[in-house]
Amino acid sequence: MNMATQNTIYEEHLLAYRRSSRAQKGALLNAVCRVIGVTRKAATRRFNILLSRSPDWKDTRGGVQVYGPDVTTALKDIWDLAGRICAERIHGKIATYVQQFQWSHCWKHQPETTRLLCQMSLGTMKQRVGKFGNLYARCSRGSTKPSGIREIIPIRKGPWHNPSPGYGEIDTVAHCGTDLQGDYCYSVQYTDVATTWTCLAAQWNKGEEATLMSITGIKERLPFPLLGLDPDSGGEFINWHLLGWTKQQDPVITLTRTRPYMKNDHARIEQKNYVNIRKWVGYERYDDSQKVAVLNELYRVLEDYLNFFIPSVMCIRKERQPRKRIKRIYDTPQTAYERVLAQTDVNQRVKEQLQRNYATLSMVTLKCRIDTLTKQLTARRHKQLR
Repeated sequence: MNMATQNTIYEEHLLAYRRSSRAQKGALLNAVCRVIGVTRKAATRRFNILLSRSPDWKDTRGGVQVYGPDVTTALKDIWDLAGRICAERIHGKIATYVQQFQWSHCWKHQPETTRLLCQMSLGTMKQRVGKFGNLYARCSRGSTKPSGIREIIPIRKGPWHNPSPGYGEIDTVAHCGTDLQGDYCYSVQYTDVATTWTCLAAQWNKGEEATLMSITGIKERLPFPLLGLDPDSGGEFINWHLLGWTKQQDPVITLTRTRPYMKNDHARIEQKNYVNIRKWVGYERYDDSQKVAVLNELYRVLEDYLNFFIPSVMCIRKERQPRKRIKRIYDTPQTAYERVLAQTDVNQRVKEQLQRNYATLSMVTLKCRIDTLTKQLTARRHKQLR
C-alpha cells in the first residue's frame, strides 16, 4: 500500500475520529491499523497531525517544479536527435544539439525552455531520460565459429595500452533474424581504440573475399592510416586472404585476434554492435541481396552522424573500493571527431580536412536521412512478409 492510499484512509476517518468517544477511537484505531499495517502509536500520531492543520493548509513539500513538461518535451527531441543515447553522453552536448536544430530551423521551443534545458543537471537529466523507454530490446543469435587455421595469427592478450590512432577492433553482425540457415546480409564494424572512430560496411554473407572488400572500403574511408586489426576468431577474418592482404599494405597492417569465447577481450566492439548497428537496423532478417546497397547507403550517413556528433566515454582507470569493489572512472564525453583533433599522432592536414567536413554537415539533416533509410528497410521487409 502506497502513501497516497494511506493518506486517503486517514482523511476518510478523520471526522469520525474527531467526534468519537475514547472507546470508539480505540475501535477505529484498531481497524485502521489492521488495514494499513501500522502501529497504534503511528496511527494516533498521524490523526493528531491532520487535526492540528488549519483549513487553508497546503502541502508545499518537494519545492517548486523548475523543469516542467515543456522542458521534458525539448529534452526528448534532443534525445531522439542524438540516437537515444544515455544522459551522461548527452549532458555536455545539449548546447551543440540545440544549435543544430536552430541551424535547420527545426527548434520550436521557447527561449525560457531552452535556457532551462541547458542548465539542467546530470542527475535530473538521467531521471527524465530513464523514463523515455528504449526502441529495441537486446536479442540476437551468434554466428561466429572459430577458424581451423588459428595458428597463423597471434592472440592479443590483455588490455590495449594507449595505442596510436589506426589500431582498432573489428567484428561482424549477422542480420539473420531468428534463423541462422540460408543466405542473408552481414555488417562489418571497425572501431578505433584511441579515438572511437567507427566505420561500417554491409555485405552479402560473410565469405572471405566479401569481408576483405568491406575492410578495404573501411581502410579507404578511415581518416588516418590503418595500422592494426584485431578481430575475433571467426573464419571471415582468420584466413589467408586477409593475412596476405595485410602484409602487402604500406605500412604493413598488424593482424591479431582475441581468445575464443572471451568476449571481454573484444569489449569495445562488442558493446558498439548494438548502439551503432542493432539500434538502427534492428534484429530483423535481411535475406535480399538488394538490401546490401540500402544498408551501405545508410552506413555512409550513419558514419558521419556517429563520428561527428554522438559523444562517447572511455574508461581511463579503475579504482578498488572498500569490500573489493572496483569502480571505473570515465573521461568527459567526447565525439570521435573531437578525439581525433586532440590526438598529436594525427597529421595536421587530416585534422583540417575533418574540420572542413564538419562545417558542411547538419545533424538534423543526417538524422532525417537515417530515419528515411531505416523506414525504407522496414517497409521492404513488411512488403515481403505480405
